[in-house]
Amino acid sequence: MLTWLIFCLTLGAFRQAAAPAVPDASISNAEIRARVYLPDAQSGYYRGTRFDWSGVVASLEWHGHSYFGKWFDRYEATHHDAITGPVEEFLSNGAGLGYDEARPGDSFVRIGVGAVRKRDESSYQQFSTYEIVDPGKWTITKGSDWVQFVHELHDTNGYAYVYRKKLRLVGNTLVLEHELKNTGRKTIATSVYEHNFYMLDGQPTGPDSSIQLTFEPRATGALEGLADVHGRSIVYLKELQPGQTVQTDLEGFGTSAKDYDIQVENRRSGAGVRQTGDRAMSKLHLWSIRTTVCPEAFIDLRIEPGTTSTWRITYDFYQVHSS
Repeated sequence: MLTWLIFCLTLGAFRQAAAPAVPDASISNAEIRARVYLPDAQSGYYRGTRFDWSGVVASLEWHGHSYFGKWFDRYEATHHDAITGPVEEFLSNGAGLGYDEARPGDSFVRIGVGAVRKRDESSYQQFSTYEIVDPGKWTITKGSDWVQFVHELHDTNGYAYVYRKKLRLVGNTLVLEHELKNTGRKTIATSVYEHNFYMLDGQPTGPDSSIQLTFEPRATGALEGLADVHGRSIVYLKELQPGQTVQTDLEGFGTSAKDYDIQVENRRSGAGVRQTGDRAMSKLHLWSIRTTVCPEAFIDLRIEPGTTSTWRITYDFYQVHSS
């Protein structure tokens, strides 16, 4: 009996350690149920310095299909990509905002994270976690089918902002509304992209997976016999195995927002999602491993002091019909 009691207590402790309690919120409507992690500098699920902390979708279900989840093996709150759902990263010349101007020991900005300390290093380390000097102030409000995040960061070497992101459920659609106001002295010049981390019904990336675009893409990188371009589609020729990656930039899109129109489908499970934006793409990158398909659409922002930029991304969920 004592041995069994010790085993139960140990198992309970293990489960608690493996699945820590973190701040989250559930939103739903007649079609969609979603769970969203909430930013928190002490106990948030994600506390890395690469991705924006707001709007991290832990799970989303529509008509029996699931779209996001834990795609990685290693979880550590400060690990750069221990994160789920349609998450965003802001980059200025491939680095954090103000990184090139900052001296070692000074602060620079990660939008949606806060002010972080620059190390004595030769170049920006995108996949590294920097010391957070000022996490800014988060204000979170919520309704039954929406949740809104407002992040305020005061002066950091001339950069400051108020960033608002709202997730809304409308029918079969998840809408991400963004507003970034420059409250500092310096211009905010940045790009931002959606990493997405799609996990359609948890199916492995392979011949049942595909990506459709509104233009005929050109892959600039080698696809290594794992995927190919067929007209306006990216198709996978083999089921990706652990350690295999499909990664390339995709060219061929135009200068209007109509080309920001990306569909990801899994024929085997029937899950499909259409991602659209209201701004033109400046870059399109594809990254896929066995557990996730990630088309990464970038847009460029230039926000002068005292002005505000807005943009919107929508995700329409649908059933793929067999041909």
